[in-house]
Amino acid sequence: MAVLQHELTLSEAADQLSRALPGHRVEILQGRLTVTPPPDGPHALSLTKIGRIFEKSGIEGSRVEYVQGIGLWLPTLPDDFAIPDFSVVDDDFCDAYVQKNCYAPNVFRLVVEVTSSNWPDDLYTKVECYAQAGIPAYIVADRKHDEVLLYTDPADGKYPDPQHFKRGQSVPVPESVGVSVELSVDTLLDG
Repeated sequence: MAVLQHELTLSEAADQLSRALPGHRVEILQGRLTVTPPPDGPHALSLTKIGRIFEKSGIEGSRVEYVQGIGLWLPTLPDDFAIPDFSVVDDDFCDAYVQKNCYAPNVFRLVVEVTSSNWPDDLYTKVECYAQAGIPAYIVADRKHDEVLLYTDPADGKYPDPQHFKRGQSVPVPESVGVSVELSVDTLLDG
């Protein structure tokens, strides 16, 4: 007896993986399904400390909010989406809901990624995706190469070359984000 099997779409496969692998981050980047394990302690601590810095910066009443792990709908391919580690978004971002817990890119002012086992995605694929989405500022805490990269002001779907920051330096968050803040490279890399 023949059994008909339903071929899953990429979106359906992402949904199944999300249910099967709790705590893992499932994304579709440039038509490719990616799965990242839960963050290690220093990675999670970096995000906690970044949140504290933004909280102390006077973000309250600034018309922006910081959030962790919300979906960013990408314009690269029909099912593409990313789940940035940390984002600064317009305070009314919930009005820009697209689908699958993802929000339109126009409400994102800053995206921060702390690299883990999928570091090539953060350093290459997401640079392209976030530039095409028009994200004004993208910070990558590159733990693999022990530096922080700041991409700003994408034009024609591309970021200019990034600024590089080493240990002992601070990364100035661009004014376009809506909050005046500097982030320690050591905090971004180590937590």
